[in-house]
Amino acid sequence: QVQLVESGGGLVQPGGTMRLSCAASGSTFDINGMGWYRQAPGKQRELVATIFGSTVTNYAESVKGRFTISSDNSKNTVDLQMNSLKREDTAVYYCYAHQRWPDYDYWGKGTLVTVSS
Repeated sequence: QVQLVESGGGLVQPGGTMRLSCAASGSTFDINGMGWYRQAPGKQRELVATIFGSTVTNYAESVKGRFTISSDNSKNTVDLQMNSLKREDTAVYYCYAHQRWPDYDYWGKGTLVTVSS
């Protein structure tokens, strides 16, 4: 079992910045990728960014150039630096970790990010 705990989140003004962090604990030896998804009110959960092997990144088109994902494999953490935040970035952000074997995805409980003036 893997446990994911997010930190960060809260209220930020449009154009502002925020950093989310996620720490994995438990049986993390077979985790090969981590990332962030988000779910806005009334919408489906969507990918924000993922990172595999500390270098292979993937971003949603809507956040490219504004968000940066990074990880520290030695600490089993993943961070999401969010710049130039927009109102449409308002959502619950979920930390994600992928286990290679058996193939399984773990999820955090989520942290709310509200972009509003």
